[in-house]
Order: sequence, then C-alpha cells, then structure tokens
Amino acid sequence: MTAIKPFGGFGLGLRKTHYADFLETDVPVDFVEVISENYMAQGGKHLRILEEVRAKHPVILHGVSMSIGAAHGLDPGYLASLRRLAEQIEPLWVSDHLCWTRTSAHNSFDLLPLPLTHDALDAVCDNIDHAQETLGQAMLFENPSSYVTFPEDEMAEWEFLAAMAQRTGCGLLLDVNNIYVSSQNHGWSAQDYIAGIPASAVRQMHLAGHTPGEIIVDTHDRPVVDAVWDLFVEAYAGLGDVAVMIERDDAIPPLPELLEELGKARALGAEARETVQ
Repeated sequence: MTAIKPFGGFGLGLRKTHYADFLETDVPVDFVEVISENYMAQGGKHLRILEEVRAKHPVILHGVSMSIGAAHGLDPGYLASLRRLAEQIEPLWVSDHLCWTRTSAHNSFDLLPLPLTHDALDAVCDNIDHAQETLGQAMLFENPSSYVTFPEDEMAEWEFLAAMAQRTGCGLLLDVNNIYVSSQNHGWSAQDYIAGIPASAVRQMHLAGHTPGEIIVDTHDRPVVDAVWDLFVEAYAGLGDVAVMIERDDAIPPLPELLEELGKARALGAEARETVQ
C-alpha cells in the first residue's frame, strides 16, 4: 500500500461554475479538489474537463458516498469505479468522510453520524483496510460535522480518529469548520479536539462557512468566519506540510472572491508558522 507523502499548498474545490476559469486561464492555486462521484462514470464531458485541469494542477479526489461506517461492508462496484478513476487521474490522494451513507438497499445521500464505540471502530477499520487494499494506496478520512450524539458513545471523536489512523495507516483530513460546528453544537472544546489529533497523520485541512443558529449547520455557502480562522491558525501552527483548501458548494461566488479568501488562508498560515519558529 502506497503511503501518503506530505504536500504543502493552498487550493480550491473545482466546481462547474469555474470550469472555464481553470481551462482558459492560469489560476494561482497549488491544487484542486473534486467530488469523486461526479467523475466516476466512464467518459463524458466532465471527465474530459478534469483531465485537462489535471494537466495543469495536482488533483485530490474527495468522496461523499464510500460509507466507510457501513456495517455490511463496502460496495465493490463503487470501489472498482473509484479505483478506475484514481488510475486515470493519478491524484495526490483519495479521501472520504468518517460516516455512513447507505444500507445494502438504500442510499441516504447524506453524511450520517456513527456511534463512537469500539464495535464501530472495528467495523470502520475493517472497511478502511478493504478500501485501501482495493485502491492500492492509503486514504484520508475527514472528521464530519455533527448534530447528534449517541448514549452508547465510548470515546471522543478525536480519540476515535486517532485510533483509526493508528490501526489502519490512513491519513486524516482535518475540517476546521466541522470541528467548530460540532464543538458549538455539543459543548466540547475545539482546542481539546486539535490537541487530541495525531499531527503526523494530518495531510489536508478544509475551511468553509456555516449557517449560524441554535444548531449550527455546515452549509459551505458563505465565507469562513473569524472563529474558524482563529481555530485554523491554532491547528496549522502545530502541523507539518498540509494541503489547505477553501470549500464552497452553494452560493458560489466569482473565482476572484474565492482566491481572495484563499490568499487570507496563505497569509494566516505563514503567520502561524512564524510564531512557532
């Protein structure tokens, strides 16, 4: 199994709204990330566009429906399609979420939470081993935003992620906005979360906006807020080379606005590193 080498840089999610920008101009990003499922069909316009973008920029494949927490195991057809795409695009890495999305007969099309139990950890690790063996490479898994907890929980989410990475050799995608959203919804410490994550396993970070309210919802439809920027600086200062990305999936603005926000991430990241030197 191929290990994931560190890659430092700042990038954006490639969305249809900005296809022309990436094809016709030189966009100042170090990488792009795409939703794997949007390109897993063989052939077609979207895959051809991704191949053209890949000739200019490194690509990360980020999935939303592997369902790594599924008790019945992983879909072999899904894994075969993902492997085919990965062999064609040769991404920096392949990632997905710590969640479940489907049963053997139904796909929820949502990132559903897992009970943080030892039994769930065993099932997740078995599935990760299967996925990584099938792909022939280590993967990254992202911490989800959370709106409910289970009375059966036996550990904190960061403890679950740390054990998962240690047992399977997978890497971690640290979504800073998700940490903030979940910490506010459940009343635990975002600082404890960051301190409990093994820094050596983190290869990527996500930054995004959310919708405030009595329950904060991870919506990716607005700029990053100050509290999330502060948390990013705190986390980034303790990490090695990681790929940092701005996520926007709704109310997508013109590309210059996202590049301005990405520039802020670069500047804050540089300042964070200076404080620890």
